[in-house]
Amino acid sequence: MTTPANFNGLKPAIDPNDAVMLLIDHQSGLFQLVADMPMPELRARAAALAKMATLANIPVITTASVPQGPNGPLIPEIAENAPHAQYVARRGEINAWDNPDFVAAVKATGRKTLIIAGTLTSVCMAFPAIAAVADGYKVFAVVDASGTYSKMAQELTLARIVQAGVVPMDTAAVASELQQTWNRADAMEWAGVYTKVFPAYQLLIESYSKAREVEQTHETLDSQKAA
Repeated sequence: MTTPANFNGLKPAIDPNDAVMLLIDHQSGLFQLVADMPMPELRARAAALAKMATLANIPVITTASVPQGPNGPLIPEIAENAPHAQYVARRGEINAWDNPDFVAAVKATGRKTLIIAGTLTSVCMAFPAIAAVADGYKVFAVVDASGTYSKMAQELTLARIVQAGVVPMDTAAVASELQQTWNRADAMEWAGVYTKVFPAYQLLIESYSKAREVEQTHETLDSQKAA
């Protein structure tokens, strides 16, 4: 068994008060290379991560690989869902962790738990995740909010990061770990996050909302209406 790195015997779970969200290279050009999952699903999950960071008051740091070139700009959903996100420009480094400004931005938060997603998975997510572990950070990699060019590449990357001590997760699990409880004032906003991860969840919410409306307004059922 591989032991998650830098937890020092503590439970390998995300503490929202110690977490930073790193959304790396979610760019329109790179998205065209993704083949291990449908691109719209990847895009929606990246947006969901940004939104949950906003709800949980977690700092967000973004960066892009040559966005003025073929890799393209960051998808706009990240800034839309996390307007507090800090963008760090790179000077050509493939591994974001090789950029001193990026590492300085992470250190400036004073937090030691990193939630990382990036496209491509095997490079843009894996390289900084492994480097951050080596620098003493607790690292959670959101695999289904990262994308790469083949299922084989995804599986090889997953094996590699686990060997390095990174904890792999999926987007819904990150949301649940950050949300912690439904007994909170913004519960319905969290429900909206799940609709980005599971579009069918919107149907559940619509059904629940209608049932509450019928109960509260005492709406007459169709079956009870006069012919």
